[in-house]
Amino acid sequence: MKKIQQFLILLLFAASLSAQQAPLFDATLAQARAEVDAEIAAGIAVPVPKDMAGGYTHERHKQNFFILQKAGALYQLTKEEKYADYVRDMFMAYAELFPTLGLHPTNQSYATGKIFWQCLNDANWLVYSSQAYEAVYDRLKTEERNKLETDLFRPFARWLSIENPQFFNRIHNHSTWGNAAVGMIALVMKDEELLQWALYGLPNDNIAADSVDNDGGYIKIGGKRQAGFLAQLDHAFSPDGYFTEGPYYLRYAIYPYLLFAQSLQKHRPDLGIFAYRDSVLQKAVFGLLQQSDPRGVFFPINDAQKGMSWMARELILAVDMMYVDGGYDPRLLSIAEMQGTVTLDEAGKRVATDIALKKAVPFQHRSIEFRDGADGKSGGIGILRAKATEEEHCLLMKYAAHGMGHGHFDRLSFSYYDESGEILQDYASARWVNIDQKGGGRYLPENHSWAKQSIAHNTLVLDQTSQFKGKVKAAEAQQAERYYFQGKGDAVQIVSAKEAHAYPGVLLHRTLVMLKDESFANPLIIDLFRVETEEAHQYDLPFWFQGHLLSSNFSYHTATTQLNTLGTDHGYQHIWKEAEAKAEGNQAQISWFGQGKFFSLSTYTQSDDSLIFARLGANDPQFNLRHDPVFILRRNTTGSSLFVSILETHGDYNPVEEIPRQPFGSIQEIKPIYHDKAYSIIQFSTFAGESWTLMFSNSDKNENSSHEVRVGKVQFRWKGIYQLSKTKTID
Repeated sequence: MKKIQQFLILLLFAASLSAQQAPLFDATLAQARAEVDAEIAAGIAVPVPKDMAGGYTHERHKQNFFILQKAGALYQLTKEEKYADYVRDMFMAYAELFPTLGLHPTNQSYATGKIFWQCLNDANWLVYSSQAYEAVYDRLKTEERNKLETDLFRPFARWLSIENPQFFNRIHNHSTWGNAAVGMIALVMKDEELLQWALYGLPNDNIAADSVDNDGGYIKIGGKRQAGFLAQLDHAFSPDGYFTEGPYYLRYAIYPYLLFAQSLQKHRPDLGIFAYRDSVLQKAVFGLLQQSDPRGVFFPINDAQKGMSWMARELILAVDMMYVDGGYDPRLLSIAEMQGTVTLDEAGKRVATDIALKKAVPFQHRSIEFRDGADGKSGGIGILRAKATEEEHCLLMKYAAHGMGHGHFDRLSFSYYDESGEILQDYASARWVNIDQKGGGRYLPENHSWAKQSIAHNTLVLDQTSQFKGKVKAAEAQQAERYYFQGKGDAVQIVSAKEAHAYPGVLLHRTLVMLKDESFANPLIIDLFRVETEEAHQYDLPFWFQGHLLSSNFSYHTATTQLNTLGTDHGYQHIWKEAEAKAEGNQAQISWFGQGKFFSLSTYTQSDDSLIFARLGANDPQFNLRHDPVFILRRNTTGSSLFVSILETHGDYNPVEEIPRQPFGSIQEIKPIYHDKAYSIIQFSTFAGESWTLMFSNSDKNENSSHEVRVGKVQFRWKGIYQLSKTKTID
């Protein structure tokens, strides 16, 4: 008896300790209570839909599904009847409204919604609401469930599926939301037909006849289904977990992916959904965390909005769920600490408890390459990272597949970041998400005319024409080649890729090197952009730098009274030419100041090269675009060419002390020594008398191959794909 009493005392003590050890969960719970209690006090509002994103009815219905989810979670945690009653009453109001609704009055989407302007947002509503319905399901009376399922949930699910197959039956983040919405409500209602549609796509009498095979009436490509949730997992992710639409859209889609997977794990464990495709969802979450700059802000590639980060509500779910379902990786706890909130479930409580127990270890970004394409053969992205003092520097090179409708024509582009943010930027999308004054949150016309075009990115543009002539189908049909990636070394890291289809008869090959050397306070970025062709072309190599131009080593003519655009199409119509110069000597150098730091870009030039300073903002009557600066190296030549540039971060400026430190760069000279289809050899030197020679194999990436190139009387020899050597001049 005494032992039993001691055991009970220990259990009570452990329970008490556990309650004290989850302050983050307690804070999240308290905040949710306050929000939902305020909504209960204000009363239920389900207005007749009329507004685009940002307008009252849109935002009211959006707030409703957030609150429904939270109220359901609160009922599960507290068993307080008021929360279940609120969920029931809200659903009853929607059960009265939904049967009266036709198409949303805006009617401006390929799949117009009922409650919202597009089916995508309707699917958002049902994903969140399904969680609330499951939470209170056993609390409802049979007649209440019958009414909700007859007048609201089942018609809603059919609306998103068989009534909108163009929305439901394809591979896209929109369809992921649709599949998850229909599947989650199907699991609650125990509706096997709806669940089959969600998992495998619509049967053949609801899809285009020419897309149907005879295997159960579902679309298949190459032996794999092309519709439904499992097809999303098959086609939208690479074997590395890279999402073909990019990190911004994976951040958005990871929510329905994980929630539906969680529901399937609970109700259909036989599917083994979290182990599906070698645990692709777990790879996707950890990959997504790596696809961010040093601040945890996701790389804004494709149709992304800048600023989306680890703080997103979708990532709160992803981090907490993966912590529990993915093996209690303590690195995730440090991200949860940063997020400052957890999910209102057992996973969230476990995360909060383990944070309180000091189990968190810092999450470390690392250099990494992600393949793209379901088979991993559709290019990819390469991320190089290096530490300098207390700061992390990060380079992203993009050679991925087009990214479907959200893709940009930007193969072999790169962007560069440090702890302060962007140094060389990707413009991302021309869109003001959920801003009513800017098109109600839709993509603006300039998203097509500007943001998607090649000149909007840091990549080579031929003849003022975007890659693939700006045609999506042509871009989707061809893939770039992953050539070489080396991210393990601390001193030298390299990413290299080729693109042979963007322009007819032209091979583009870019190699980016991140060099960490004691001679430089910060990593040096060496850029080799090689072009193989037999034809004459105009080449524009833009650098979209972030900051204020300080100086150049060449004289330029500035347009002070009248500005002209750089062109009439493919994005050039949006760029004002502010100044231009002819190259003087063989090196052009500019410096700028941004985020309290100094930067210098040095680039090798030929005698007829033009140097252009320009700024975004032309032909923009609604002021939808940012007025960002750009430096463009323009070259007109026949045949192959090599562009060599070096980017240096140096010094800083303290506005309180008013003292600049190291405001000038170190690079004195850049010289291409040799380049052809097989090899590129360059040399560069500093004012301190140090020099480096970079030898790179353009066609043989075998690490065991030996190479030999004679340039005049000098013989260059090395083994492997590259060699970078350093010498110092002795006075």
